[in-house]
Order: sequence, then structure tokens, then C-alpha cells
Amino acid sequence: MVRRLLLALFVTPFALAIGLTLVDRYRREGKNSSPFPRSVPTEVEVEDGSVTVYTYGQDLYDAMLAAIDGAQHQILFETYIWKGDEVGESFKRALAAAADRGVKVYCVYDAFANLVVSPRFKRFPSNVNVLRFPIYNAGFRFWDFRHYGRDHRKIMVVDDTVAFLGGYNIGAPYATEWRDTHVAITGPAVWDVMRAFADFWNLHRRHRLRPSEQPLLLEAKAPWQAHIRLSRNVPRLMMFPIRSMYLDAINRAGERIWMTHAYFIPDQDFVDALLLAADRGVDIRILLPHRSNHIVADWISRGYYGQLLAAGVRIFRYQGAMVHAKTSTIDGNWTTVGTANIDRLSLTGNYEINVEIIDESMARAMEEIFRVDLTNCVELTREEWDRREWHRKFTEAVLAPLGPLL
Repeated sequence: MVRRLLLALFVTPFALAIGLTLVDRYRREGKNSSPFPRSVPTEVEVEDGSVTVYTYGQDLYDAMLAAIDGAQHQILFETYIWKGDEVGESFKRALAAAADRGVKVYCVYDAFANLVVSPRFKRFPSNVNVLRFPIYNAGFRFWDFRHYGRDHRKIMVVDDTVAFLGGYNIGAPYATEWRDTHVAITGPAVWDVMRAFADFWNLHRRHRLRPSEQPLLLEAKAPWQAHIRLSRNVPRLMMFPIRSMYLDAINRAGERIWMTHAYFIPDQDFVDALLLAADRGVDIRILLPHRSNHIVADWISRGYYGQLLAAGVRIFRYQGAMVHAKTSTIDGNWTTVGTANIDRLSLTGNYEINVEIIDESMARAMEEIFRVDLTNCVELTREEWDRREWHRKFTEAVLAPLGPLL
């Protein structure tokens, strides 16, 4: 009886998660996202360069493809999802054309995230250097969790002139149906993004005699920046600075913390940092999708709503479309944009990259984007949360043990 009880306790959360996922997938079939308010690309001068913020996929893709078409020396391209649809094909053609005219092209994509993509799409011309980050990377070292992280980064660097990074994957749905955030960086900070790509390439290339996976050597070192810096999670080296970056910024906050995240499953220490900030009178607003593309993550995320709402944290739920952004701005001075969600997989599991910008103009631009997004949100009140039905509370309780896995 004890064994059966323990087995039931172990199996039930997984069974419920699978059931919810299947039902949600059925309900979504044939349904498109609703139109959502758009912000035009915003360029801000920061230090000796600029940062342009993109919040609409088609605007971003147009800028990225134009940069590829103008490349003269080198293109570094890395993505988590690279769909084999018309948008994915347009990027593949542009990269191949650049390689044909003598540009050195390096591409990285995550094999697990692209399992459903046609193998035909994954065949590249021989003059395009491609690193396929493997589905399983631990070999016989099953116990070594340093080798289990996915490559969740989205980076593109053209020559040494512009670098793109943020939440956007490559695919047609993201061009018009998802609300996400990406930045284009110019100036000395571009070298930091180049170094981030080169370090990943050199760490994971396997066939040292294969031309497509030879070491990627940079011709100059990245300068130190006072107002722009990158934080990179590297599971292989047990480096997870993005979580520390967030906690340090939250602990410094004295006025406001405005966060937009696709998936919000923080650990208790992260929640406690927010609660302490709320106790100091900080205006904390968290913008999340009302319904994300991962329903299980939504349910587990709700397990933290009670604590946050009771402390005065305001939660806004984005309507009609998937918000996939991973951004925060604090006190009108500090901003981060990147690939990391607030969950275990991003903060202590996957390869991630965030740019941290300390600049008032940048913070103002991000706050204005946040205000635009609020026009498409409904605020979740404490009274509404306390009145939710018993079956919702039951589902949250059953799925809670899965939180540390996500």
C-alpha cells in the first residue's frame, strides 16, 4: 500500500501535466493570436554606440536580413528554434548567399528544439559552417549535469558592426503573432557578443579535423564597458551569473521594478527578494502571458501568485497573444534584455545570454514599451485570486512538485 501510494504521488503530477498539455494543444488547433499593440523600433544612444529595441518580429527580421545582405567579412548566427517555414528559409537563403560571396558564415542551432524540423532543411551548403548542438551531450557521464543544458540563446553578429540578441526565435509565427523583445547593439559592445559566440563554438565543436568546426578565432579583444555588459550562463563551466544579476538589481531597487516574462517559475529566494523589495515600498509590476504556449508552466507559475499579491506586487496578464519577452527595468536606470526566463531551466540549467544596460534613456524607452504592453493586459487582483475555484487550487497543488524541474 505504501509503495502504491508513493507511486501515485510520483506519477500523478506527470500524468496531469501530460493531460493538460494534450487538451491545450487540441484547443489551440486552428486558432491564431489576436492583434496586439505595437511599438516602433526605438534607437537609444548608449556609451559609444547604440541600442535599438525591437518588439515586433517582422521589424526585427527585416533588420537582420538587411544586415546579412550587407555583410562583408563574417556572420555569427545562433538560434534555439529555427523553423523550416518561409521565414526560416529566407534566413537560410540569405546566409548561403553571403557565404557564396565570400563571407565567413557560422551557424549554431539546438537539435532538440528542432526535432520536428525537416532533415532536408537542416542540410546546408559546404561553405556554411554549422554546429548542431546535440540532443544528448553527456556521453557516458550520465551523472554530470553540466552536459544537460540546452542552447537557448538567440544571437546574430554581422562583421564587427552590429549584434542582435533577445527572445526571438526564427519562424513565421514569431514574425507577426508573438510579442517578444530583441535588441540590436552597435559600438564596442558588439565584441562582447562576438566573444560569447566564439566561446560557445570553441567549447562545443567536436570534430577538430572537420573544416566546418574549426576553432573560431577573434582578431581583437573585447573592451571593457561601463554601461553595457553581457551575462552568460554556461552550464559546462558551472557559470550562472544571470540569476545573480537579477537578484543584485532587485536588492538595489528603491522605486520600481517592471518585469516582462514568458515563463515565471522563480525559486523561493527569488520570490523573497521581490517580497523584501515590496516591503521597502518598491512598485513591482510583473507582466506575464494570460495563456502561454506551455500550459504546465502557467499552472506552476500560479503557485507563487498568492505570496506576491499579498505583498502588494501587481500582476498583469497579456491578452490574446503570446508574450515571449524576457526583460526587466528598474528605477529608471537599469535594464536587461535577453534569452533567460525566470525559471530553473534558464537560471541554472540552459545556455543563456542577457545584456545588462545601465542608462536612463534606455530605461525610459523600456518603460514606455511596458506601458504600451499594459494597454493589452488585465490586472489580476488579490480578491479575484482568492475567489478562484477549488479545482484550480487542486491543480496548482498537484503540479507544484514539478516546479524544480522547470
